[in-house]
Amino acid sequence: MFLFIQPLFLYFEHDLGVYSVYPYSDEIIFVHTTITVILMVLSIIFCISKIYLRFQEIQYLVVILVSQNVGLTSSFIISILLLGEEVSDVSPVPTHFLLSYTIITLSIGLALFCITFLRFYILIHKGQYRKGSSKDRLRSKLETKSYLPMAIMYSIGFVFVLQYLFRNTGFVQYESIFILVMLLLIFYSMIFVLPEQLVILYCKYRFKSFNFESNGKYLLPLAEDEDNQY
Repeated sequence: MFLFIQPLFLYFEHDLGVYSVYPYSDEIIFVHTTITVILMVLSIIFCISKIYLRFQEIQYLVVILVSQNVGLTSSFIISILLLGEEVSDVSPVPTHFLLSYTIITLSIGLALFCITFLRFYILIHKGQYRKGSSKDRLRSKLETKSYLPMAIMYSIGFVFVLQYLFRNTGFVQYESIFILVMLLLIFYSMIFVLPEQLVILYCKYRFKSFNFESNGKYLLPLAEDEDNQY
């Protein structure tokens, strides 16, 4: 799915980049396009069953990079280019506003990633993801409540960015603000799932039982030494 969405996002970036006054927009688009093309080639290569079954760890790494490139990187780049296009008619160009938006958004994203990663680490350390444990049986009931603090943190950060936009965007149309809101939702949602993706990647390298057999239908059996390490 991401393989088909990515070209569309790239088109949006290049289209907005023509009119955007965001600093170094051409360089940002060029670098991101180059990285995206490489990831798309790797995605096509790892679509071949014989290759991804032989290199399942690398294949999952490519999946993470592609999904985050579409949902996280592309959505953020489009948002800053969209802002740059909206202020292109303003004189002088409010470069300070554009850079402030970037710093605030990325800072909140970094803070949320750290909080999410810490939360995920605590849950694993407490055994809430251990198969057959009492925590595992109760996890489905407690999971919704455990996400409540994270939802509050994300909401605070999201509202903070929106307040900054509404206070400083007398030159931005409401339609564009709506699009920015959607892009920010995608951006922060991808940050939320990134820690879990990284943990699964670690487990695929650390434990053979996280990988599939050569037929691609079943997971490899759990080894005795792995059972003691879970």
